[in-house]
Amino acid sequence: MNDHDKQTRIDIIDYGMGNLQSVRNALERLGCEVRVSDQADDLQQADALILPGVGAFGEAMTNLRRLGLVEALRRTVLEERKPLLGICLGMQLLADVSEERGQHEGLSLIPGQVKAIPARADLRLPHMGWNGIAIRQNAPLFAGIPEGGAFYFVHSYHFQCEAAHVAAVTDYGTDITAAVQRDHIFGVQFHPERSQRKGQRLLKNFVEFVGSRIAHG
Repeated sequence: MNDHDKQTRIDIIDYGMGNLQSVRNALERLGCEVRVSDQADDLQQADALILPGVGAFGEAMTNLRRLGLVEALRRTVLEERKPLLGICLGMQLLADVSEERGQHEGLSLIPGQVKAIPARADLRLPHMGWNGIAIRQNAPLFAGIPEGGAFYFVHSYHFQCEAAHVAAVTDYGTDITAAVQRDHIFGVQFHPERSQRKGQRLLKNFVEFVGSRIAHG
């Protein structure tokens, strides 16, 4: 097998927060070699990383630090420039800081902060269910995905950042950041692994982005 025929190797980071199996299944359907790992040394062997997550920001960062993954993640993504996709809480962890249950430092991979979704009498929190998105820039993740396509959300906090890093928004009383991108670093607030065909297409787009970077060195 030559280099061109190799499977794309993606590591799903396991830090004890979230359902990893559904993400793994979705990637394996795309023909990826997938490893779920909580070992910092494994990250540099992967072609790309996925940081999923469900739960509280502070607990997530505590777990990542305990496993020695914070600096390993930053080194792998910023210095080795390996693509990263954060999902749900994993997207929020890309920020500088979160106000969820106190003040917590994040990974600082995309400048921004995580704040509570503004409460309104006519809107339930957490924001849960299918919502259409408005694509804000020509982001690789959304190739072939129609404007207004619906994805599955479950969250009470949202990522606020500069417009330059906002790839898509959803309307939930106000514009909520649905996806972010900074070069090879991506995040989605929704769950692509629970979003049927459009979610699978988004993951396919991420895998193809990774493959194109490998092909071009």
